[in-house]
Amino acid sequence: MMSKAMENLEITSPCYARRAIEDKNALREMPLCGKLNIRGDAGNEKFAAAMERATGVPLPLDANTSQQQQSSRLFWLGPDEWLLHCALDQVDDISRTLEVQLQGLHCAVTEISDYYTVLRLRGPDAGTLLRKGCPLDLHPSKFKPDDIAQSRFGHASILLHKLDDGESWDIQVRWTYAEYLWDYLVSAMTTLP
Repeated sequence: MMSKAMENLEITSPCYARRAIEDKNALREMPLCGKLNIRGDAGNEKFAAAMERATGVPLPLDANTSQQQQSSRLFWLGPDEWLLHCALDQVDDISRTLEVQLQGLHCAVTEISDYYTVLRLRGPDAGTLLRKGCPLDLHPSKFKPDDIAQSRFGHASILLHKLDDGESWDIQVRWTYAEYLWDYLVSAMTTLP
């Protein structure tokens, strides 16, 4: 069941009016999903077990990794911080379950579903396009499928996730920077040979 706040939520980012690009290289905004930022002690077995019971996803403990089970994915953001992506209609139930499962533990759970959007960039030139604004080494030998990293793209902070197919990237960005990032990528597409 979705909370009253979520029912009234504008479920489109500023990019909602942008038409998806489907060409050799493609760009589109992904549908809004539920997002929870979770802080806690990964070394505490009770915390790790409670997290998996509540989310259904094993806690990723290695830097720049994620774990997925069905429609939920848990991203490692730091030694004591994770980001859960889940179905929008499940975010309230998962948040309540986490509250119960983590009771008595030093931790924090914050819903941020409407704070970020995800743009998906796909194509043979996706890495080249990302390098125009992102300082990370995105060479396939360094940034492998299913790797994640927090970085910058131009002036925007992003969470970058390389998908399993090796040529698709999910770029999570704050809604306030979504149009900036979209326009930057579209402009970069026009300069490709």
